[in-house]
Amino acid sequence: MGNNSHPNQFALLRQRRFAPFFWTQFAGAANDNLFKFAFTVMVTYQLQVAWLPPALAGLVIGALFILPFLLFSATSGQLTDKHDKTAVIRFVKNLEIAIMLFAAAGFWLDNVAVLLACTFLMGLHSTLFGPVKFAYLPQVLDERELTGGNGMVEMGTFVAILLGSVAGGLIVAIPEVGRRDVGIACVLLALLGRVAAQAIPPAPATDPGLKINWNPFTETWRNLKLAHGNLVVFRSLLGISWMWFFGSVFLSQFPSFAKEVLHGDEHVASLLLVVFSVGIGTGSLLCEVLSRRHVEIGLVPLGAIGMSVFAIDLCFASRGLALPADAAFSLAQFLAVPAHWRVMADLALLSLFAGLYSVPMYALIQLRAQPTHRARIIAANNILNALFMIASAVIAGALLHAGLSIAQIFLLVGLANALVAVYIFALVPEYLLRFVAWVLSRLVYRFKVQGDEHIPVAGAAILVCNHVSFVDAVLLMAASPRPICFVMDHRIFRTPVLGWFFRLAKAIPIAPQKEDPAVYEAAIQRAAQVLRDGDLLAIFPEGSITRDGQLQEFKGGIMKILEHQGAPVVPMALTNLWGSFFSRIEKGGAMVRPFRRGLFNRVGLNVGEPLSAQDVQPQGLHSQVARLLAA
Repeated sequence: MGNNSHPNQFALLRQRRFAPFFWTQFAGAANDNLFKFAFTVMVTYQLQVAWLPPALAGLVIGALFILPFLLFSATSGQLTDKHDKTAVIRFVKNLEIAIMLFAAAGFWLDNVAVLLACTFLMGLHSTLFGPVKFAYLPQVLDERELTGGNGMVEMGTFVAILLGSVAGGLIVAIPEVGRRDVGIACVLLALLGRVAAQAIPPAPATDPGLKINWNPFTETWRNLKLAHGNLVVFRSLLGISWMWFFGSVFLSQFPSFAKEVLHGDEHVASLLLVVFSVGIGTGSLLCEVLSRRHVEIGLVPLGAIGMSVFAIDLCFASRGLALPADAAFSLAQFLAVPAHWRVMADLALLSLFAGLYSVPMYALIQLRAQPTHRARIIAANNILNALFMIASAVIAGALLHAGLSIAQIFLLVGLANALVAVYIFALVPEYLLRFVAWVLSRLVYRFKVQGDEHIPVAGAAILVCNHVSFVDAVLLMAASPRPICFVMDHRIFRTPVLGWFFRLAKAIPIAPQKEDPAVYEAAIQRAAQVLRDGDLLAIFPEGSITRDGQLQEFKGGIMKILEHQGAPVVPMALTNLWGSFFSRIEKGGAMVRPFRRGLFNRVGLNVGEPLSAQDVQPQGLHSQVARLLAA
């Protein structure tokens, strides 16, 4: 693991553990898309192929490219876990050079069958690279770097898609020599990727004793069962696969959308890819800023909302567009029409929100998957992605055949995305809980955390904090990179909205021992089990929300928990929160004036160094929290 002292994600590009890998995957993604888009434009605009009509060309090429993900992902995941990841990367880059030499011959001879075969082989190349791409990052980056690193890779991938696709479209359009030059460019990019791969440092195998199962069907089933062993990870895989279903509808339809709906030429189709790729790249880079350099899955619901809103609006923006005076709009003519700017804004924003949606999901999977099985989990993700993308191609093709327009398909996908998002967040409430915490800590308060490196990213620990308001737990959620199980006063569960929220978060209700011994004992037992499971537990040892803003005496519940199960104890202090709408006044209610301290008021959380279980006493812990509160 590297240190996290660099100021932002761009500093990773100066480090050998990241930069050569970044440029290797960048060159590979650029080559994939230079080849695919040039081929798609060739059969859409230049060649008349009776068995491959232009309206279906993008779908067929896309489906053929992702078929190897379905067939060979299970094998590639095993190879990545078993072997040094750098050695796998270099092998894949050697394979790419051979495939691109074959493709150059196909372009030279205008042989569509050869190019379709190369499409399948480039899909195989990407299938082998997929697991190593995402398994390499958590091996060389720490938790605070993971979101930024994934954001850089996603940004790089889509900038490479952009540059490769634009280059492919422009080069293939050159009269007489365009197709020959596309083949040359593909070979040169493959060579550049291999040169970059040579500089990647070794990344040792995580499971060198693994025995390879070469049967792709039984291994695929085994990988899916392996992924299903962690439900949050598995459902996150489904969420990512849905994003690829959503995105592949747009990517595969851009040439036809540009030609048939927007009435533009090849350059207009390239412009749509530019806008889409810039949006994805921007959203991916924003993740580190919005997550404050943690894995923040609260961004996922935000991304889902934006994807639906702007996909739906894209349908309405595409209606009633003016026809060009001649055969098709040139790029300059297209940009001169004001209505076309709404189309481009919708594309840019839906792709930006797709970046916000996907990067935290990838980082969550990398963080929570067992390291020895990580590449096989990623392989399971690629299998699901392939299934969803093939389904996308089949469904879009069937809808086109049934007479729906491309704009209507975009509308249906936007509506379906809203339904899928609701379903996923109902299955995995953690996404919704983190979203609420993210909104509260960014949009209601200006929340600053000091010492968050003391919150452990793995293993059991007890977080101990002062109790100032009804939303203290939500703010702690926002500060932690991991889910937290809270021990909370049973009376808060009677509060409208908040009670439902904390039940959804599986908080543990506790009552004073004298008031309800059964509830008290059950809470202690459940809290100890959380620690035995290696998770984070949070407790407010004052027992109730302060009524005067002062730190109250600590109760002995934490000692009771530690008697049952020892764990490090992390002292914390929420600051400047007293006096907000969510805090109490002497009469027992909430503050009567909303946001009495002011909307966007600065509040903070100071986190101290962990204490070993044997060093914890209520009075000493009280002193530690008081010191953090004063700081």
